[in-house]
Order: sequence, then C-alpha cells, then structure tokens
Amino acid sequence: MKHAASRALTAYWNERRGKRAAPDRADIEPGAIRRILGDTFILAFDPHQGHPYRLAGTRVCALFGRELKSEPFLGAWSGEDREAVATLVATAARESNGVVASVAGTTSEDWNVELELLILPLRHRGDGHGRLIGVLAPLAVPFWLGTSRLAAIRLGTYRYLEAAREIAAPARAPVGVTVRRREMFTVYEGRRD
Repeated sequence: MKHAASRALTAYWNERRGKRAAPDRADIEPGAIRRILGDTFILAFDPHQGHPYRLAGTRVCALFGRELKSEPFLGAWSGEDREAVATLVATAARESNGVVASVAGTTSEDWNVELELLILPLRHRGDGHGRLIGVLAPLAVPFWLGTSRLAAIRLGTYRYLEAAREIAAPARAPVGVTVRRREMFTVYEGRRD
C-alpha cells in the first residue's frame, strides 16, 4: 500500500477484527481514525443499487465535487471497470478479504491524478457482508482539489490483502540454512534436503 491512510485503516481494521474474519460495523470508532476520516468511506453491500455510499469523507467528496451519500459507488466507474470493481467488492465481502487497487482519475479539463483504493469488509447486524469500509485517496494532493472534480476514474492493478500476508519463518531454521525476511516472503538459503 502506498498511501498512509490505507495503511492506517488496514492496521485499525486488523486490530478491531482480532481473530474474526471481519470486524463488526459497531466496532469501528470514528475517533480512532480521525486523521484519515477525510479519505474514508463506508458502503452498503447492495449489488442491485451499485453499493451506495453510507458515508463519505470530505476529501473523497471533494474529489467528485459533491456529497456522495446514497450515490452508487459503482456509478463513478464505466464499462468493463464497473464490472471489475463490482467483482472486487463482491469478493472482498464474500471472502472477508480486503483489496487494494490503483486508480487513475481524470477531470473534465484533462488533469490527471493517481489514487489508491482500499476496500475492507465489515459485518453489520450479524450479516457477514453488510458493509464495506475503505479509502479513496490521491497519492499526491492535486492542485485542482476543491475547484474541479473527477469526470472519470479507471481501475488499474489490484491485489487481495490475504495473499500478501507474510509466511512466518520456523522458530529454528535447520543447521546450515540462513533465513532472510523479505517484504512479501521468506527466503531460505542453503540446503535442499
């Protein structure tokens, strides 16, 4: 994850869920994530309505130049991107697995901005995929924020978060084997036996 808001929300989400697949919506305290609230949103898991925004932070709304509450999240995407994002949202909710994606945004003046999208599932009133919490944040604050708005957004690369968990090295490595940790995996150098 490139954006600090995505990393902060993921850490808080993991803390709140503990050993559960996903935290409950009631477990999320806005005061605990107050520094990133402007980049945060909550969606209702409702495929028929395009997953409407339940809440959207001020910076998320500023990107689109309007209040987003009750608007469909999928409405900002077009064509094949809409279908791909719908699949990402459904998979995140169904499998209780977060997803992080790069997004390219363009204004009507053809000004571009790189964004990061994070989607994490929340339980809501016992429903395993009733809500989703996420972040939509520019990697660098665009000069036009507050004076122009995004006209189009396109999905870039994405990855599911569970697949990125580091595999823990054994407590003791076999004799003659050196263990080095890398960002996404553990490298064992030495024997093949």
